[in-house]
Amino acid sequence: MRVLVVCLGNICRSPLAEGILRTKAEEQGLLWEIDSAGTGSWHEGNAPDERSIAVAKKNGIDISAQKARKIKKSDFDYYDLILPMDTSNRDDLYEMTSTMEQRNKIRLIMDVVYPNKNISVPDPYHGTEKDYVSVFEMLDPACEKIVSLYK
Repeated sequence: MRVLVVCLGNICRSPLAEGILRTKAEEQGLLWEIDSAGTGSWHEGNAPDERSIAVAKKNGIDISAQKARKIKKSDFDYYDLILPMDTSNRDDLYEMTSTMEQRNKIRLIMDVVYPNKNISVPDPYHGTEKDYVSVFEMLDPACEKIVSLYK
C-alpha cells in the first residue's frame, strides 16, 4: 500500500499525519510506503514546522528528517490512496487529476472517521502549540482507522 498525505505547505499537518501513519503501520508489521506533500511549494526542502516536530516527539514520533515537497502529477498514478487534510486541498487535488481513477484515490483524511461529513483538519500554522496538539489529536484516530481499514 502506498499512501500520500497532503496539506497546503507540507510542514504542519501532513508531516504529522505521515509520522503517525508510518508509526501505526509499522506497529502492525505493514510494509506500507507513506509520504507527504503540499499543494504549494513555499516550503519545499524545509523540515517540518518546529511545533509539529515537538508535538510528534512528545508522542514518541520523530518527523525531524522529513523534507517538504510539492505534489507532482506522477503522484496520482503512483499512490494507492491520497489523503488531503481539508476540503480546499481536496479540491486543489481534484483539479490536478486527469482521470477518474486518479480522482477516486483522493479521500479527505477525516472521512475515514466521519464518513461524508467533510470535516477538515485545521491548519495550525498561524496558531499556538495547543493548535498543533489538537491537530495531532484529530489525526491519531484517523491514522489508526486507516491502518485498520486497509491492512
